[in-house]
Amino acid sequence: MPVRTTIVVGASRGLGHGIALAFAAAGDSVVAVSRTPADFPGSVKSELANAGDATVPARLLDRYEPDVVVLVAGASPHMRPLQEQTWETFSVNWETDVRVTFGWLREILLKPLRPGSKVIVVSSGAALAGSPLSGGYAGAKATQRFITSYAQDEASRAGLEITFTAILPRFAPETGVGQPAVRAYAARAGQTLEEFLQQVGPPVTPELAGSELVELTGAADISPAYVLTGSGLQQLP
Repeated sequence: MPVRTTIVVGASRGLGHGIALAFAAAGDSVVAVSRTPADFPGSVKSELANAGDATVPARLLDRYEPDVVVLVAGASPHMRPLQEQTWETFSVNWETDVRVTFGWLREILLKPLRPGSKVIVVSSGAALAGSPLSGGYAGAKATQRFITSYAQDEASRAGLEITFTAILPRFAPETGVGQPAVRAYAARAGQTLEEFLQQVGPPVTPELAGSELVELTGAADISPAYVLTGSGLQQLP
């Protein structure tokens, strides 16, 4: 049976790093795309690149012909209430997370990937619940989910047999995005960090995200979107 090739975009840290490691442990040939170097086992091919550069998606898709693409890349939002944001801080996730998703899904449809390929866009639970301390983050994450559904519609209309799905993780306090978020929201609620984390329930970890996505890509039937909590994936309507 041929080895599956998986590209993980945004693999240097946080959920992306855990996802890349999990796919490698499952036996995939993993290409880890990131702007900064990271430690990976020898089975992982590291590609240092800016995922938001318009030339990068086509170049890497042509080079590796992946069976699975996981998009995790994004910026850390500026954690302040609305009135303390500037347009530049408010819009940072539109200029990174949304740009990366748009560029990669566009090239995947244009290429296109082989029938049976799977594309996962890691958005955020903030797309459902909002995030009043992170500027335009929640709206950007909701737009990632919309773009993913648009890509699925275009793939279906063209008979491409490519599956697109969005994953919306809840708080992941071990990650670079999650750490400042949980601290900011704990302070806003007048709680200690420990009290806040106990209230929100089991955290999402990089290891959990990796194992859940590996299992998902092996499923015959994949839904358009899932919430990822500390208890695993939950299908969204």
